[in-house]
Amino acid sequence: MKIGYARVSTAEQSLDLQRDALKAAGCDRILVDTASGATAARPGLDRLREQVRAGDTLVVWRLDRLGRSLRDLIGWAAWLEEQQVALLSLHEAIDTATPSGKLTFHLFGALAEFERNLIRERTHAGLAAARARGRKGGRPMALDDDKRALAVRLYHENSLPIARICTMLGISKPTLYAYVRAAEAGA
Repeated sequence: MKIGYARVSTAEQSLDLQRDALKAAGCDRILVDTASGATAARPGLDRLREQVRAGDTLVVWRLDRLGRSLRDLIGWAAWLEEQQVALLSLHEAIDTATPSGKLTFHLFGALAEFERNLIRERTHAGLAAARARGRKGGRPMALDDDKRALAVRLYHENSLPIARICTMLGISKPTLYAYVRAAEAGA
């Protein structure tokens, strides 16, 4: 039996392209998740583990739908092999039911991780270069300096509940705590 697995990272993204491809590949069942690939808890994958049987084929549109890292993909491939379940990736044309498919799977996985590491390095280098030029990234402060000082003072006075301070200043509790930590660190 062919069982398809599709995943999108956010609810705004559509599963239609993946579903259509999996149906065209002859999948009898398609399990889906709406979660980041980095998220460990994916209900669709949990159901998949329960439903696949020896002789089945897990079909994915692309390898990155199944796992985010080489370690994750290799872990899945090992688990599937242990269960005697083949893996078929439509986009990469990899079928682990064949020796050449297994080799290709490992090569693509290594190249994908290499590419992600290059992107991460370029991103970090770009952020460091921007900081060196005095550009500070991140979200702008919700309050100006005076209001941040007021928030910290009210927090330390302990005369008002935290929720009341946050409501008065229009900020969340985590934002208030971040301001307090920054003030205590001398930032």
